Amino acid sequence: MDEVAVIEDAAAAEASLDPMRSRLLAELVEPGSATSLAAKVGLARQKVNYHLRTLERHGLVELVEERRKGNVTERVMQAAAASFVISPTALSAVQPDPARSPDRLSARWLLALAAQLVRDVGTLITGAAKAQKRVATFAIDGEVRFASAADRAAFAEELAQCVTSLVSKYHDESAEGGRDHRLVVAVHPSVNATREG
Repeated sequence: MDEVAVIEDAAAAEASLDPMRSRLLAELVEPGSATSLAAKVGLARQKVNYHLRTLERHGLVELVEERRKGNVTERVMQAAAASFVISPTALSAVQPDPARSPDRLSARWLLALAAQLVRDVGTLITGAAKAQKRVATFAIDGEVRFASAADRAAFAEELAQCVTSLVSKYHDESAEGGRDHRLVVAVHPSVNATREG
């Protein structure tokens, strides 16, 4: 089972967003049958089976094994991943496009960049899985506390200069066999559980 899977198909996204199917996906981090799930989620086995077949049709759950129990074959299923991310590709007609308003200080532009990142990395993961390869990526995640808005602005300017210098140092337009990489650096206020509540 993958840690994270990307949902790129609109119908699969719709299936996963149904509250009961979403709950079943969460329960199926560990293998389970319609019978065992019915007791956990409070639905009849037949209704659970219906939801499982829908999730299976969209590749969100997979058959682990089949067990004979008298005259019945019990199907044991497991989620295809521990968690899922819906790619903007699933809403292709309305997916965000950072090129529409490239304002590097806009939160909406940052959100469009993040959506592009999800879409692009999702596409890479899907392609790599089909080719049975890994995707070479790198990310940094951290927090910084600024004493003032002026310090935040100075940090952003210095960060932009450092990144620009580093890109200039390593970017080689003429590198034969070279491979382009996208670089996204973001700074935004932290969102933590105590502030959300």
